[in-house]
Amino acid sequence: MLLSQLPEDLLYYILSYLDYRSLSRLSQVCRSFYRFVNRDAVWKKIAKALLNTGITREGKDIYPLIRLKDRVKIAQNWYSGICRRRIPLRWKTKLLPWLQLDGDTLFLSQAADIKVYHIHKDSGRLQRSPFEVYSGHKGDVCRFVLTDSLLISGGSDGKIVVHSRRSDVPVEFSGHNQEVNCVDAKDGLIISGSRDRTARIWSLTSTAPRDTIPMCDRVWSVAINPTLSSFVTGTACCENFSPLCIWDVERSISLGTLGSDFRRGAGVLDIRFESPFQLFTCGYDTFIRLWDLRLCPRKCAMEWEEPHDSALYCIQTDGNHMIASGSSYYGVVRLWDKRQTECLQFFQLSSDPVSSPVYCLRFNSSHLYAALATAVHSLDFRQNGTQIR
Repeated sequence: MLLSQLPEDLLYYILSYLDYRSLSRLSQVCRSFYRFVNRDAVWKKIAKALLNTGITREGKDIYPLIRLKDRVKIAQNWYSGICRRRIPLRWKTKLLPWLQLDGDTLFLSQAADIKVYHIHKDSGRLQRSPFEVYSGHKGDVCRFVLTDSLLISGGSDGKIVVHSRRSDVPVEFSGHNQEVNCVDAKDGLIISGSRDRTARIWSLTSTAPRDTIPMCDRVWSVAINPTLSSFVTGTACCENFSPLCIWDVERSISLGTLGSDFRRGAGVLDIRFESPFQLFTCGYDTFIRLWDLRLCPRKCAMEWEEPHDSALYCIQTDGNHMIASGSSYYGVVRLWDKRQTECLQFFQLSSDPVSSPVYCLRFNSSHLYAALATAVHSLDFRQNGTQIR
């Protein structure tokens, strides 16, 4: 790191001791300097300008238990694409898996079950066998979401199953007439979307839906605004002129649509709120889009195009500068810097003759996990190895 990149107060601290000649004094200064440079406050300004350090745009620290100095070092590897690739889990039957990360625990849907694996702290590898399995669906799990105390899943059987993460008794909701393609939950509010062309609003106090909203298309994705006042649905865009619609939670009425001039079939497969006013979307039309609800709803604030014309199945952001996306062909994961229009790094995870989409990906400060049709892949960015493509 160049001296010009150091914070001003750190430079001043260094320069103030340049004239000391006493070895004993110098030793004391070095010890003091070492303690100083390991303080998170010294690195926070630097960390905010880098990728995936855990410092959000608002200054919140997502990983307060990990030294910021260490995260800054790992951030260089995220930017340069330096990592070690592993396949911690494989299976024979082709599936449409979904992932969630919760600290040192990975949740993975496989057919009708959701399996829970410990992540080894030092290696980042998964335990061979799950330490817990959530069941309850008669068909495959399509999507699931975690809250602090609940695991809520939607399945191809049309059911929504609510599991308590502290007990063994699941609650089954009436669900939909066809498979539940998407579900989101926050603070007792649950939104689901289905192939039956409806979105439904649920509360934990009843197993029947509070409201059912008719749609003209299959609902591929939903996301609840952090304020809990509204939610966004992403549809297949076969009948509607726009696949993105904002809905009022209390009144179940449309508050408007996002975008215009979508091609037929430009369905939205994933939606992520980054703040109450900003959300990211991706889907079949190969674009990642950032929408700012404070601006004109007809035009997105920014967009990034998948360079190989592949549909984008999933996205995740670090709350600051980085986006990770999963493509529909050959298990391609891309890293994007929001300050640039071109893709920053890409990793082709699938080497099989038959291509597989990245159905879901999740990352923490040091690892990225991606679920393909027959395996979970991991990228460990703590390494000093060679760049992987």
